[in-house]
This record gives sequence, C-alpha cells and structure tokens, in this order.
Amino acid sequence: MKLRINWKKTLLVVTDILLLGYLVTAMVSFNKPDNSAQKCSGVSINIADENTNGFLNAQEVKNILERSRLYPIGKPTETINPRHIEDYLKKSPFVNTAQCYKTQNGHVCITITQRLPIIRVKNIMGDDYYLDERGGILPNSKYTSDLIIATGYIQRQSSVLLATIARELMSSDLWRNQIEQINILKDQGIELIPRVGDHIVYIGIPPRVKNGQEQVITTYIHDKMDRLEKFYKYGLNEAGWNKYHYISLEFDNQIICKKSQQEPVIKVEAPAQPATTPTPSTTPEQPATDNKENKKQV
Repeated sequence: MKLRINWKKTLLVVTDILLLGYLVTAMVSFNKPDNSAQKCSGVSINIADENTNGFLNAQEVKNILERSRLYPIGKPTETINPRHIEDYLKKSPFVNTAQCYKTQNGHVCITITQRLPIIRVKNIMGDDYYLDERGGILPNSKYTSDLIIATGYIQRQSSVLLATIARELMSSDLWRNQIEQINILKDQGIELIPRVGDHIVYIGIPPRVKNGQEQVITTYIHDKMDRLEKFYKYGLNEAGWNKYHYISLEFDNQIICKKSQQEPVIKVEAPAQPATTPTPSTTPEQPATDNKENKKQV
C-alpha cells in the first residue's frame, strides 16, 4: 500500500515554520543594539580604599588611560578591548588588581584595588620611597600623611622586615598614634621616636629570618611593645613623661633608662601586669614637648 503525501498540508506547515523563524530573527535583531554604530557614552571608575592613604583617584586613572589613548569615551564599543585596559592599568606600581567590562548601553566600568603605602622610607643614602604592607616598593609620588617615617641605615633587601614592623605598630591604636618614626642604626638596631614624651625607645636588633617567617618579627615587636605599654602606664605616668632621655627594651628582664646623655643609667625592673589591668588609652596622657628636632633626621 502506497503512502500518499498531502503536499498542500506539508507546504502549509513548512510555510508556518519559515514564517515563525523569520519573526524570531526579526525580533532578536530589533532588540539587539547595533554595536558597530554604538559609541562609548560613559566611563565608571571605582577605586577601593580611595579615601585612605592611597595614591590613586578616578581623575588620575583617567589621565593614565588618556595618555595611552585607551580612554574609551567616544570610541565605538566594538573596538574597546576591556582586557587591554586591565593589562595596562596593572602596569602601574600603585595598582593591585584591575577589572574592566562593557555594558549594553555603551558604558565601560573599571574597578581597581590599589597598593596602599604603610610606611615612608628616607634612608641615609638619600632614597625616598614607600613600602606597602607586603614590603613592595612604591615610588615617591606624593606625600601621604599619617604614615610612620623610617630613617637611617635601611637597605632595600630589608623592606619586608621594615614593613612587618610597621604593620605591627599600625595594628594598634595606641602605637599608631604614638610612634611617628623608626630609626635604623648602623648595627641594624631599632629606635622608635614617639610623638609624646621627650625620649627615644630602643628595642634592640630583631632576629634574622628568612622569607615566610615574618611571624617571628611580629612576635618580637609585639612583646617589646607590650612591655613598653606597661612601662608607660605604670612607670612614666607616675615619674613623668620627660624624665628619661633614652629607654632601652633590649633585654627581656629589665628596662634601662637614661635621664640624659650625661647622667648615669637607671635600671628599672620590667613592670609586672597587675591583677586588674585598666583599659589602655589610645594616646598617652601627658602632652608632647616641642624639643624633638634633634631626634628626627627626616
């Protein structure tokens, strides 16, 4: 028995399918913007931590892209390559990460995280630069306030050590407000110069460690500063903030104080913490004196 084909019905079905396909294609083409004619009409630049001690702001990022002719405003969106913009911004010493993408309405969005300086270095050789929290070197672009300044015999290979010390000091509200300068002596001993009190604090020579052992330095600094905090609270608050010229924390069991460069050394037992420890204030109680010019070599 032969199967008869209803050509009329088949033709109607094929026509319906073709018509449906045409309608779908037309609708998609109508809703899809013509990228070949569309131009970039706006750029959004978002910088994390822009209000902190960073070096970047939106205007500076715009300037960087304009100098390299990568700023997308007015350019056809199909010619804009977000990857090229990301790669170029990452070349900046102040950029940590960069992300860029295009939107359907012709905008380009750029998001940046920046490398934040944690300490400024002005060593005896005349170098002037910044370090981030990992010890990476940032060029001296502009002055950033509220940073500890490091001076003295500082070598670039010790940048991780110096950044670790600064990071530990900056993690405490007390020391972030009190310590304004770190001075490295020729034998690599460390002096701390406070804002309040006419004295210098010597914490000794930190242990030598390899990369990845920064926790040893963190513990060393933490222990020294914990003893200094107790001495401030239970020693200087009673004796007076300007009584001693030099305070040494080099040895674990005692604190060595000098009243002046001419007077004899006074040895004070490291103060023990009482049973009930009062909550430390974020700044020392006595006002600072103005006689600090001889301590700062900035």
